[in-house]
Amino acid sequence: MIDLHTHSTASDGSLSPSGLIDAAVSRGLSALALTDHDTIDGLEEAANAAESKNIIFIPGVELDITWEPGEFHLLGLGITNPSDAFKEALKELYRLRETRNREILNKMNELGIDVQYEKIKMLSKGKIIGRPHFAEFLVNQKMAKNREDAFSRYLGKGRPLYVSKHGIDLERAIHIIKESGGIPVLAHPMSLYVSWGKLPDLIKSFQEKGIEGIEAWHPAVKQGYCKRLEELGRSLGLYITAGSDFHGDFRMDRKIGITSGNKKIDESFLDIPGLIGKG
Repeated sequence: MIDLHTHSTASDGSLSPSGLIDAAVSRGLSALALTDHDTIDGLEEAANAAESKNIIFIPGVELDITWEPGEFHLLGLGITNPSDAFKEALKELYRLRETRNREILNKMNELGIDVQYEKIKMLSKGKIIGRPHFAEFLVNQKMAKNREDAFSRYLGKGRPLYVSKHGIDLERAIHIIKESGGIPVLAHPMSLYVSWGKLPDLIKSFQEKGIEGIEAWHPAVKQGYCKRLEELGRSLGLYITAGSDFHGDFRMDRKIGITSGNKKIDESFLDIPGLIGKG
């Protein structure tokens, strides 16, 4: 098995980068990509752990892209030499995330929820703060049964604590990924909230801007849809990837090395020229 989409404590996962590698090894994976949200802080630790455990490591990232009405995430697989422009974009995304977090906090206070930002920071253990940490706070306060319930009742789109996310421009993101040695891959396309009728032309337009791959297989998508996405991607000549979008304890329904339909992610998804050796 392999996995081309995972998260660590450097963003919103529950396992440290080295702990993630340990988990991958214990599951029998031969290769893993770490793709934390808008940060590469965990890559060095994960790479060192992977080298000592004899597992192929692919350094990556998952960038927020400006998009409505859904969410647009862009994976960068094989970030071997982050450029200055890449690093600056990560700083900008951090500032945007912090602004959003403060807006969520204000909404919580308006609802009469007594919380200070320092409490949320403590839950993130000093790493990038995201909605999962607000969800954890709500669970701790007995306002939600679990994190999924917290999103369903409070933090999800259309809920009282929802604040829309801002990202960076797609063409800029593609450029900084490529100049940093990476391969830009459209993550979980169904999150774009675009109808099937419009999706082929839209993804083709992304390809024309420089996207080289599509994450056809994702655990949040039904298996039949994943097959359709794979067929669409192959018809356009895009690389096909698969991931678990593993977050550890923050998303207990997602298992490392496993994607839609409880399908094991096999090594065929590593068949991307130049991907191996980018770690």
